[in-house]
Amino acid sequence: MVDYNDPVSQVRLIIGDTNADDPDFDNDQIKGFLTIARDSVLRAAADALDAIASNEALLSKKITTQDRSSDGPAVADALRKHAAALRARAKEEEDAEDDEPFFVAFNLDGPGSQEGEEMRL
Repeated sequence: MVDYNDPVSQVRLIIGDTNADDPDFDNDQIKGFLTIARDSVLRAAADALDAIASNEALLSKKITTQDRSSDGPAVADALRKHAAALRARAKEEEDAEDDEPFFVAFNLDGPGSQEGEEMRL
């Protein structure tokens, strides 16, 4: 059973790398994406998709034969759009976290003693 609370498994789930018998990336590579993305699962998934897109564009050219066609650049473009959407979502979540107050105010009045007066318990 896969633990989807694990960041490596979460990245795999987002990018569709769920075939345990033949994964696109090994765990160390996914951990590398997480390190580069400073542990942001969404950004790591976006980087992984960009890597897949680059590979697709390099290996699968646009080819048409008698009854089959392959459009590697179109697939790469779709993967890059997915990666861009993940980065936008990550930015929205980060911006929402940044909306928390920058500082917290607290009472400076004290217990009502005069300036310089000792406080006794």
